[in-house]
Amino acid sequence: MIIGLPKEIKDNEYRVALTPGAVKALTAGGRHCVLVEAGAGLGSAIADDEYVNNGAKIVANAEEAWAADLVVKVKEPVANEYSYLRQDLILFTYLHLAANKTLTQILLERKVTAVAYETVQLQNRQLPLLKPMSEVAGRMATQVGAYILQKNEGGRGVLMGGVPGVAPANVVVLGGGTVGANAARIAVGMGAQVTLLDINHDRLTYFDDLYNGRIHTRKSNLHAIAEAITTADLVIGAVLLPGEKTPWLITKPMLKQMKAGSVIVDVAVDQGGCVETSKPTTHSHPTFEIDGVVHYCVANMPGAVPRTSTFVLVNETLEYALMLADQGLTALRLNSALQSGLNTFGGHLTHQGVASAFGMECVPPTAVLTS
Repeated sequence: MIIGLPKEIKDNEYRVALTPGAVKALTAGGRHCVLVEAGAGLGSAIADDEYVNNGAKIVANAEEAWAADLVVKVKEPVANEYSYLRQDLILFTYLHLAANKTLTQILLERKVTAVAYETVQLQNRQLPLLKPMSEVAGRMATQVGAYILQKNEGGRGVLMGGVPGVAPANVVVLGGGTVGANAARIAVGMGAQVTLLDINHDRLTYFDDLYNGRIHTRKSNLHAIAEAITTADLVIGAVLLPGEKTPWLITKPMLKQMKAGSVIVDVAVDQGGCVETSKPTTHSHPTFEIDGVVHYCVANMPGAVPRTSTFVLVNETLEYALMLADQGLTALRLNSALQSGLNTFGGHLTHQGVASAFGMECVPPTAVLTS
């Protein structure tokens, strides 16, 4: 199979979907051909020569990389890439379609076989390809929030760990999954006072035992959230419903009850956001203010630490990329985890979460793959 690796063109996106080691695995013994767009890895400090030395062929432009049978990316196609989408293409990348109706419709119209990293799911319900970036984003959320709390960045001017005689920052984490766990870990390490809310009592018990009371845990409901954010300096939105649009946990009227200069980092923004006033921002223009509350809503946070993000992501995606390259559509028929990642096929929407977000019909993957 011919595999294409185009350069990411989303604002300040420096990750790349294959490392030289992954290329070597794909091309070993003439197994497959990998076409790498010139400069695709430079943002992650990977030179073209490293790809060539491991079996890849460098192509001059995106068009040549996208002409492959299987295109492996990091982020969803943006408008300048829509023209490359076609019926005989297998696209393997993060898609987050529940927050992007335009791209959903284009993938359906072009009959693309689109497999989303974020909905590949194991039988134990774990999300192996989302987890590594959730770990990075969770840790970054606290770092970024601490920076934006500085007065010169529009925040309240609060130091996360405080100093002797002055209280630390009050950090509220909404959600105790991978993002929330990593955000809380860094916040505790920085000396902040942390409150974590989740709907799962067992999860709250886990955090209570793990941190021995250093984190305050609360059962998540609208009343508890409204109460917690009124005293928060930093709120981290870490909510996930796999493949689905994220529900609003903080509504616009609730902002008026928050402190002036408090900060919201909505990590869930790539699935629509858990704050009503959230909208996707970029690393170039990461924040905006509503009712005195600073919002940070960058939809590709891990792109700012590309060297780390690229290698940890490819550690997990390579196994599935090899399946798709070796078996093509058969891999989708035989592997249940990959099958759960299938979002569009032959003009059909095949993920219920995306279908529910837009009120569209969902056709089960098993139905389209066997027809």
